[in-house]
Amino acid sequence: MAGFSKALLASLFSILVATSSASAQRVLSEGEIINSLAGSGSAGAAAGFDVAAIRGEIFERIQVEGTESAAQPMPVLQSLSKFPNLAIEVQFDFDSAWIRPASWQTIGYIADGLHHPLLAGDRFVVVGHTDGKGARDYNLDLSQRRAEAVAEMLISTFRIPPDQVVALGLGEEQLADPNNPEAAINRRVQLLNIGPR
Repeated sequence: MAGFSKALLASLFSILVATSSASAQRVLSEGEIINSLAGSGSAGAAAGFDVAAIRGEIFERIQVEGTESAAQPMPVLQSLSKFPNLAIEVQFDFDSAWIRPASWQTIGYIADGLHHPLLAGDRFVVVGHTDGKGARDYNLDLSQRRAEAVAEMLISTFRIPPDQVVALGLGEEQLADPNNPEAAINRRVQLLNIGPR
């Protein structure tokens, strides 16, 4: 019986360790952050990036198409893939822009990368994405608030210069998995390097 108890305890321990590892956030390395975001240079600056214009286009599109679901991404959003970018996992409270403590370390690692000499002279867009569940106009607003929360944490907590980051919420307008609009992979935060500041 004692042998059975030890085996049972060992099994329970391994399940607990596996469960806690699975729920933990993936840790980004400094090299991964720098390699993903470096290299925008003059090409990125020449392409231009107008956050207000992009938000205006999305808002107009929602007014025309309605709030039920997004069609294909707009051409301006398709061009975002040309910028060096990195998708990061940031956990928020449900239906909120409150960043969960589990993600604070991830944002700290991002800040460390942005302070690196290879990235410190560039400007970055924090892009918020939602899934396709709910109304498009609501998702657009939620994603903007979440992008702003990440940018604010980078600036206020981790001392990133305010002119180095800007927030842009895209809602459900650029789904990572268009065939599964409500999939968790669509709920993400991206960083884009848009060139020298």
